Amino acid sequence: MEKQKRRRGDRRDGRLLRELDSLHFITGIIYPNRCDNEAYISERIDLTPVKEYIARRNETETDFPYTYFHLVLTALVKTITLRPKMNRFIVNGNFFQRNEVTASFVVKKQFSDKGAEALAMLHTTGDDTIDTVHEYIRQQVTECRSDKVDSTTGEMDILNKLPRWFVKFFIWIMRQLDRHGIVPRLLIEADPYYASVILSNLGSIKLRSGYHHLTNWGTTSIFVVVGEMKERIFRNENGEDEYRNSVDLGLTIDERLADGYYYSKSVRLLKYILEHPECLERPFSEPVDY
Repeated sequence: MEKQKRRRGDRRDGRLLRELDSLHFITGIIYPNRCDNEAYISERIDLTPVKEYIARRNETETDFPYTYFHLVLTALVKTITLRPKMNRFIVNGNFFQRNEVTASFVVKKQFSDKGAEALAMLHTTGDDTIDTVHEYIRQQVTECRSDKVDSTTGEMDILNKLPRWFVKFFIWIMRQLDRHGIVPRLLIEADPYYASVILSNLGSIKLRSGYHHLTNWGTTSIFVVVGEMKERIFRNENGEDEYRNSVDLGLTIDERLADGYYYSKSVRLLKYILEHPECLERPFSEPVDY
């Protein structure tokens, strides 16, 4: 993503959009809360190409095998890279273009009722590919499943030990700083709600896809729930029904960022990438003809 010199009104994590059309300019002002502007999109993905691709890649990758979640995550990042309006956010009634494409997700340290959770944050560039993302996820998962406490959890643990009145006052201060674009860089880089997209892999705990709300805290404008991989009926080119591996995705999007046509094309691009996973081996910034 091309870097531009920071100007008055820009944030540490985003550039103020100064040439918006009148509709979007007004929308950010009269609809100030992200949670009041949630749009829901459901998409079912045929995982047959993904399954074949994963099998081929895992012939040589045995230490940390590729999974369908890795490809969904990577496809989302590439989609957001190629569809820049998906990487915008609104704070204090103003539209901003995020400086980088990031993704966050939760890593379960142990699959049990008492198993702790850790937060992983993925920072990408236009030069990244499925290979670099896979290696980054390997590092993040290894670190999160160790005894080491991730930075976000560590900060919350500190706050949990302080007097409640002080914590509430501290959070109020953080909200005011964020409102004016001067929130500490450490928070932007570590808090999952400052990512371009948050993913929840419900498939890993055998649950169907659903929808997750957005939050007025942070800047995340997209939340994606990945459901359980299951065999479902698809109609083939001969008009016959057949069972194929598939996954349902539930997307919650801030509808103020773009119109329905833009979102529709973005979802079509995401679906095309997952149907042609080989394109993930090319840099994220490389266009896809879909």
